[in-house]
Amino acid sequence: MAKELIAENEVDELLEEFDPATNIRNYKGIMALIITLIAVGMSVFHLYTAGFGILLALKQRAVHLGFVLVLIFLLYPFKKKIKDNKFLTALDYIFAVLGLVVTAYLVINYRDLVARAGIYTAVDKTMAIIAILLVLEGARRVVGWELPAISIIFLLYAYFGQQMPNLLAHRGFSIDRIVSHMYFTTEGIFGTPLGVSAKYVFLFILLGSFAKRTGLGDLFIDLSMALAGRSTGGPAKAAVVSSGLMGSISGSSVANTVATGSFTIPLMKSIGYKPKFAAAVESAASTGGQIMPPIMGAAAFIMAEFIETPYSQIAKAAILPAILYYLAVGLMVHFEAKKLGLSGLEKDQVPKIKNILITRGHMIIPLFSIFYMLFKGYTPLKASFMGIILSFVLCFVRADTRMSLQDLIDTLEEGAKAALGVAVACACVGFIVGVTTLTGLGLKFTAITLSLSGGKLFPALFFTMVACTILGTGLPTTATYIVLASIAAPALVKLGVPLLAAHLFVLYFGVVADLTPPAALAAYAGAGIAGSDPLKTGVTAVKLAIAGFVVPFIFAYDPSMLLLNTTVGEVVIITLSSLLGVFALAGGVLGYLKRKTSIIEEILLLASAITLLIPGWKTDLIGLIILSGVWFLQNKKITYIVEKNA
Repeated sequence: MAKELIAENEVDELLEEFDPATNIRNYKGIMALIITLIAVGMSVFHLYTAGFGILLALKQRAVHLGFVLVLIFLLYPFKKKIKDNKFLTALDYIFAVLGLVVTAYLVINYRDLVARAGIYTAVDKTMAIIAILLVLEGARRVVGWELPAISIIFLLYAYFGQQMPNLLAHRGFSIDRIVSHMYFTTEGIFGTPLGVSAKYVFLFILLGSFAKRTGLGDLFIDLSMALAGRSTGGPAKAAVVSSGLMGSISGSSVANTVATGSFTIPLMKSIGYKPKFAAAVESAASTGGQIMPPIMGAAAFIMAEFIETPYSQIAKAAILPAILYYLAVGLMVHFEAKKLGLSGLEKDQVPKIKNILITRGHMIIPLFSIFYMLFKGYTPLKASFMGIILSFVLCFVRADTRMSLQDLIDTLEEGAKAALGVAVACACVGFIVGVTTLTGLGLKFTAITLSLSGGKLFPALFFTMVACTILGTGLPTTATYIVLASIAAPALVKLGVPLLAAHLFVLYFGVVADLTPPAALAAYAGAGIAGSDPLKTGVTAVKLAIAGFVVPFIFAYDPSMLLLNTTVGEVVIITLSSLLGVFALAGGVLGYLKRKTSIIEEILLLASAITLLIPGWKTDLIGLIILSGVWFLQNKKITYIVEKNA
């Protein structure tokens, strides 16, 4: 059942247009073999260190970055449309060699550098400058010019500190101090973001490649279609479920939109959904995967390191908000189907659950093992490693999921290539984090935020939301989170927002930036498949993902929605009121409940949604009364229409 309904070359074209990380050279002959050997070597290195013990922090990160830089300069051209220029290709070979040299230099000379304790030679400084330039250029090629440009601004800020306005001024640092801080310490290039990439993120991306190769993505689609396909608007509901599951593993809104959307969007259109709505459903569901436990893309692992909180605790806190997000999308899909009078698929179009589970059901075991290990307190490193091993072992249970030697090599190669974008973004954003710690910018930004907001929480949350949205239109989610976690989250904490809630607030708006026009890449990718207007698709996607804009404000004010310091009874009440709140929110936004709503009813539903979502029995009671009133009016209208027609 789960097969693409648009041509594979169209999928590749869409990925190349909306996801810079897929714009690579396709080598043949000896160079193709070299690329394969390097990429497979990178995957094997990470698997080996995960199973038998990682290296010292700086060494592990240096080896990781060495593989990344070599592959980037061999695979990614200087310009998108210039892939075969001989001079530029030769230059890229030189850059690749330099990438190997500057990272190997740290590994080979590690003991000597430690012994000299901050006394750097001319060769040391030259290596540092080359490394900085290579990381900036590598990030430009893979993730776009925005992140390197911001990083350069931060580096200039570190140098010109004395010329800055009073609130931002600092004593300024020499070029030698800046480059050595960025290269020789674990505060710059080789800081926490790259450390998380080298330790956790790479393995989860590799796990995603194994899942794709063994058919787990198809399994998600088929199971979702079997469960929801025949219900009202079935294909759209199946898209919400399957995209959420795959999005949690893949961590890429655009890639997931294109991969699952190539199947689900044509199906949604075939039963009567408008093209812009079908594309919006897929992009909203795919984007939300990054806030869906237990994996939540890459940013949540970095969050765990930043706030020194067990990853399992972050995942538990994110469960209810993620459920509310997907419930809101699912309800709006249902209401839209009701509004348009759409039905589901025919019985013969829907796969049978029994057949799915018999043929590929065993491939979901690795995912359950990850859930179990993460929530039992095992490190993400061990959980992802075990997931990969189980995926490989279990694929041999049946012939149709079995991997050949060539499949294994291809999977290891694909995993390494897929990790390049996140890894180089983490290295590049290290400049921003490094400058923040070097200059004390985080404290200054906190003071500025408090000043602009007048010490009030709502303006501070609003400014942070705007900053996340603006940065998120040009930066990957991971980079957006790291930047704002370094400079904006501390201001929210200062205003009384719990640490975990402040960081989840930043993450949420970094994620939904992929849906927010004018640069809503996930929505635009979906529009490319659906043949719809990109801007209208983006606006529709924002409506569908409205819970992702509302819920963060709620848990910033009252973190009980994150199930922090709550009793079982409180959890039950919060869950029920939140579910009703999302029901009202979906109805108010879509303009439908039991029938089409009036403007007054929509306003009342939105008011009910807000009061139900805000924790507290008084607001819950008000929201419930309003929702009951609208429900009564809707029923009264239906009764009147029936009697009139009779």
